[in-house]
Amino acid sequence: MPYIKVYIHFVWSTKNRFPFLDSVELRKKVWNHISDNAKEKGIYIDFINGYSDHCHCLVSLGVEQNIKKIMHLIKGESSFWINKNKLTKEKFEWQDEYFAVSVSESVVDKVRDYIMKQEIHHEKKSFQEEYDEFISKFGFYKTLAK
Repeated sequence: MPYIKVYIHFVWSTKNRFPFLDSVELRKKVWNHISDNAKEKGIYIDFINGYSDHCHCLVSLGVEQNIKKIMHLIKGESSFWINKNKLTKEKFEWQDEYFAVSVSESVVDKVRDYIMKQEIHHEKKSFQEEYDEFISKFGFYKTLAK
């Protein structure tokens, strides 16, 4: 039996960063559903939260899981569920792109705290500012499609 502990901090936004998730109640409902659905699929979500136009999720990868598969399962099923239950006025979609960065065991608590405080965090900083910081901090860059 392999013993694995690999944490990944995922961040993804709504399509065109539209504020579909415009209330605390709706966000809690969506985050709870994502957590419950992930558990059914054997995905361990350590912590989840977000704001009106994006989601943060701390996941501990399982032995046969990979980043692409987890994102496909979480985002695809949750957007289907949101639309099926008519939780938004317009058709709900997640943006295709996402961030995924590894998290050292020594800072897991710090990342949990950051995710937990999204409501407070975004009173002072927009998602675009947060996005730009992620790009810079983690050295991401966009490649131009040819």
